[in-house]
Amino acid sequence: MLTTPSGACLCASSHRRVIRPGWPDRYSGRVTFPVVGMVGGGQLARMTHEAGIPLGIRFKLLSDTPQESAAQVVGDVVIGDYRDLETLRAFAQGCDVITFDHEHVPTEHLRALEADGIPVRPGPDALVHAQDKGVMRAKLDEIGVPCPRHRLVRDVADVVAFAAEGLSEGAQGDGFPVVLKTVRGGYDGKGVWVVRSAAEAADPFRAGVPVLAEEKVDFVRELAANVVRSPHGQAVAYPVVESQQVDGVCDTVIAPAPGIAEELALQAGELALRIAKELGVVGHLAVELFETRDGRILVNELAMRPHNSGHWTQDGAITSQFANHVRAVLDLPLGDPRPRAKWTVMANVLGGDFPDMYSAYLHCMARDPQLKIHMYGKDVKPGRKVGHVNTYGDDLDDVLERARHAAGYLRGTITE
Repeated sequence: MLTTPSGACLCASSHRRVIRPGWPDRYSGRVTFPVVGMVGGGQLARMTHEAGIPLGIRFKLLSDTPQESAAQVVGDVVIGDYRDLETLRAFAQGCDVITFDHEHVPTEHLRALEADGIPVRPGPDALVHAQDKGVMRAKLDEIGVPCPRHRLVRDVADVVAFAAEGLSEGAQGDGFPVVLKTVRGGYDGKGVWVVRSAAEAADPFRAGVPVLAEEKVDFVRELAANVVRSPHGQAVAYPVVESQQVDGVCDTVIAPAPGIAEELALQAGELALRIAKELGVVGHLAVELFETRDGRILVNELAMRPHNSGHWTQDGAITSQFANHVRAVLDLPLGDPRPRAKWTVMANVLGGDFPDMYSAYLHCMARDPQLKIHMYGKDVKPGRKVGHVNTYGDDLDDVLERARHAAGYLRGTITE
């Protein structure tokens, strides 16, 4: 379903009944709920597991340590290194499907699991576009998706040439600033540099990995289009949201994006659905977008897993991104993505100098009985995402103030 700002929905495809080989067509009297193998023990895995509990879905978790966010709550936990193929193969035994809370599993390992007959969702042919920014840009160019001007660069001289190519005829200057990104491994502002001169362009090359250069887009705001797609092609789209960043980290998400033209919202949703189809995505896809000053949208990043820009759906949508991701990887009919309230705001709770967040609950809950608090079980460290809050209602200013106050009070930056 594609959701317009007015709340109307458009189905991307209707669901057809699928009888899988070996599955009984009639109820056999035995409990045969599937096992989802989740690689990665972070908060996304924790919240995906939570969404599967009402459905009776069993989870098996591959976590780096017993202290990881999801490892604290999932019953069946394997401690191991996702970069080791034999660890992955052993973990996959007894799982009906493998999915992820991050994109860092080596692509060749995922191909090996598929060759072993293990369903991997999203599969390696899709996931590589979220793992490698160079591969992503090449594919999006091929299918005609609007992106910032970009090119893989080999050294500082290549960056200087790329910057100069962006100058219009007769313009003065050197074309800087430009954005440099390592093609693999970056997130939350890591692996990304805004360089304003040739002298600043050397740092990204010291890691010895390929570097992508992109124009620095003059944008009004950042948007995100979240969609979910199942193996047989059913797909739903959530309302397009505004994502506000602070120091490269998502701070606040507003659903739907305030003031967005209905035509632009539909364009963004349809673009995300097309990307999901063209890339063969199964599960949740977040398409991060720039809204430019001249009214266009450009694709910034892709994420093939539940995403921070979709956390509002836990309390603000009929079916959350986490529940729909579970449904998608199991090829169950997808749930309704429409919002429950006119406005929903998600504010991330970042660690600060006040480690005892639990003592702040009394104030936050008493001040706002409708507030929804989601904590990840992480040790509090400055700048670390340790939770988020969701608020909703009919007055955007009120909903924003409530979310930001709660997040600030939990962090300790607001004391009244």
